[in-house]
Amino acid sequence: MPNQIVECIPNFSEARRPEVVESIIQTITTVKGVSILDRHSDMDHNRTVVTLLGQPDAVEEAAFQAIKKASQLIDLDKHQGEHPRIGATDVVPFVPISGVSMVECVEMARRLGKRVGETLKIPVYLYEEAATRPERTNLENIRRGQYEALKQELGINPVRDPDFGPATITGAGATVIGARQPLIAFNVYLTTDDVAIANKIARAIRFSSGGLRFIKSMGVMVEGRAQVSMNLTDYRKTPMARVVEMIRREAQRYGVQIHHSELVGLVPNRALVDAAVWYMQLDQFEPDQILETRLFNTGSEKGDDAAESVNTSFLEALASGEPTPGGGSASAYSAAMAASLVAMVGRVTVGKKKYADVKEEMWALIEQASELQKCMKEAVIKDSEAFETYMKARRLPRDTDQEKSERINAIQAASINAADVPLQVVRGSLKIMTLALKVAEKGNVNAISDAGTAAALAKAAYRGAGLNVRINLLGLEKEPDPARMLNELRSIEKGVEKVDESLRQVLNERGGLNLS
Repeated sequence: MPNQIVECIPNFSEARRPEVVESIIQTITTVKGVSILDRHSDMDHNRTVVTLLGQPDAVEEAAFQAIKKASQLIDLDKHQGEHPRIGATDVVPFVPISGVSMVECVEMARRLGKRVGETLKIPVYLYEEAATRPERTNLENIRRGQYEALKQELGINPVRDPDFGPATITGAGATVIGARQPLIAFNVYLTTDDVAIANKIARAIRFSSGGLRFIKSMGVMVEGRAQVSMNLTDYRKTPMARVVEMIRREAQRYGVQIHHSELVGLVPNRALVDAAVWYMQLDQFEPDQILETRLFNTGSEKGDDAAESVNTSFLEALASGEPTPGGGSASAYSAAMAASLVAMVGRVTVGKKKYADVKEEMWALIEQASELQKCMKEAVIKDSEAFETYMKARRLPRDTDQEKSERINAIQAASINAADVPLQVVRGSLKIMTLALKVAEKGNVNAISDAGTAAALAKAAYRGAGLNVRINLLGLEKEPDPARMLNELRSIEKGVEKVDESLRQVLNERGGLNLS
């Protein structure tokens, strides 16, 4: 599996106080595994855009810490700038780069939004791919009227109620969090100080007023010069060269020209290559003709081999002659795979119009399955550690009566601990089977066999983990804790059989699988 890399581009409503910007940047750099690729501050906009890159968990944590710091240092009641804004941290988009799907970025947005709303008490709105309402897909709809209007309407107009957090607002404002495809923030300066001309050009090129698809634009005054400020939301379908040429033609109508242009943040390599191909008329051009592209592709082939080696490490360890990992770890691994499959079925359901009515339920299931997957992965390690603790107890000295007594007590405690880990897997397996039943009932019917497979893996995990519970408690059945654990195991068995029977019916009736 390739490395998971996510890009995040938080926009902060501050540029004129460098000490504030530096404090936010420093907060981000304290999170291990995150790289700051770019930062751009615009004094007229009074806005700073930071580009982060890294593993999903690290990027998500860095975004939270940055939002927290910005809320402490930026007061929108005192903020002025050309750029529309509703929050100290105005917008936080996640962008999939490598090994991460758009659905996973939506999950990140939802988790972060919930955490910001509950922990920092900041109203949070979800946008773009993460939007919970069609009208909130476009950022400008959420930001309409800016902070001042939101301050007046929040808690009064239900339309402005946030997705997460309170329906009240402080000087930190609100934050918009979402997931989207790579976006190019691109500005074109004109040879005039008449911002009305920039506004007319912006109106002509933006999609919402009949212009180019995937273009959002506005006219502003920056450094004494009229500027057409733009977001290109899909540079593949509306390339940069086409936008520039349309601005050039519109500007000529008013007797002005393009003075220069600028990028805010980073730009995908392909966008610049496409512009170069267009202007240079390189009709026979192939991407592999770029030296750096050829070098990168050569190096990535070796990386794929390394990733394959990592993926097989657990199976190789399981097949070795060592006592760990053993059946308990294998059961936990099976449960983790089951939870992953449940999440997969949920992810191939959300976003489909046919299943729009169960979208929020599927998101909740995905979040629960992802958390269970994490717990089961941890149990893989914990089971081996518990066995090692048991073996250490077995090796304790037994030369005196006191040592014998201490050894027996240590072995008993280690045995109960070694049974507790697989019991956690047993509990998790039933929860995963229950989630598998739900996605089989309401999820994408094209993936119903995957839901069934998830349940089968979870049931196998339950059986394997149950065996490990029993064998670790042999001879201790009459002790209070072991007796309680065994009773719980028997109780869970009834739940497993009940869910299994319900799932069989769903697979037959909804999936037409004709299981006996």
